Amino acid sequence: MLLMPINKCHPGMRLAKNIYNEDGMVLLAVNVELTQRLIDRLFSYGIDYIYIADSRTDDVIQADIIQDETRSKAIHEIRHTFKKVMEDSNKRGAVSYYDIGRNFRDVMNMIIDDLSAHQGAMVMLNNMNIKDNYLFQHSVNVSIYAIMLGISYGYSREKLETLGLGALLHDIGKTKIPLGILRKPSQLTSDEFREMKNHTTYGFQILKDEPNIPLLSAHCALQHHERINGSGYPRGLQGPDINEFARWIGLVDSYDAMTTTRVYRRPLLPHEAMEQLFAGSGTMYDQSQIALFRDKIAIYPLGITVKLNTGEFGIVSKLNLTVPQRPVVRILLDETGRELKEPYEIDLSIKHSILISEIGEIKIEELDTESGMPTLL
Repeated sequence: MLLMPINKCHPGMRLAKNIYNEDGMVLLAVNVELTQRLIDRLFSYGIDYIYIADSRTDDVIQADIIQDETRSKAIHEIRHTFKKVMEDSNKRGAVSYYDIGRNFRDVMNMIIDDLSAHQGAMVMLNNMNIKDNYLFQHSVNVSIYAIMLGISYGYSREKLETLGLGALLHDIGKTKIPLGILRKPSQLTSDEFREMKNHTTYGFQILKDEPNIPLLSAHCALQHHERINGSGYPRGLQGPDINEFARWIGLVDSYDAMTTTRVYRRPLLPHEAMEQLFAGSGTMYDQSQIALFRDKIAIYPLGITVKLNTGEFGIVSKLNLTVPQRPVVRILLDETGRELKEPYEIDLSIKHSILISEIGEIKIEELDTESGMPTLL
């Protein structure tokens, strides 16, 4: 399969992986043939990359480390809970959410079980989902990243649940932010940004007294925008004064925000976002935490089309777990742009002088993307 930018796709190509709607349900199934109308719709929905079937790369497969059932249940619980909190915003007096912890613990256990079964894999959350509500999908992504890091770090099951709950609910305070601010497509005014920053305090207030939510999880909502040099909010905490779980969540929250389409900017590719994180190493984020995150993230996802500094074009066909920034590339076009009859692979972890120079620039129209394709069921 090929991981292609939506603006490089053309009619006649077939999907190699499912595309999901805002509820985590399958919208377009694998093997569906693309039409220009479908491509335009996917672009309007905010989907940037899709997996395309290709006969010469049909052995390049991205395994889903999170089951569809798990993702669907997580998004459903987030959507249901956040909407309920929004609806209760105008009610007088204290409002209790007794079921939050119990319902989300079930989700946490499903995510932990899925990730524990793939401990040797690197995470590639190139989710092909309609961006109907960024907040819901973002919350799920952050919890997946955080739990994956917690497993790698050696946390106990109990700590993973606490970390996961804090990650899944870290932005629940945004349910108290006016929609006009939350969905504004342009830069916020100083007053609007001041109100937006209050979501950390609002989240803590919602969670801190709930009997089924650990207080540590509530502090994750409060502290996930704190930065180790004291430049964060709401309290300007520094270094060890910031809860360790909140530091993990702050790191992956930033990464997922950078790699997701927003109404006001295009998403960064994984390697671009990782560069941004490393630029803040030791000031914004803990250096050792970034290093572990880098080693668990596929910054060049399987199937993504690339150009090398040699001028050759190809796709990432294998990941090097020990050197994730140096994958194996299958060369499909030579330096003149001519299609190769016999593609070959270059292991960048061995060929140190060869670098990936561009992403998503392969001349895909020259490739045989239709021969050998399975028929539509």
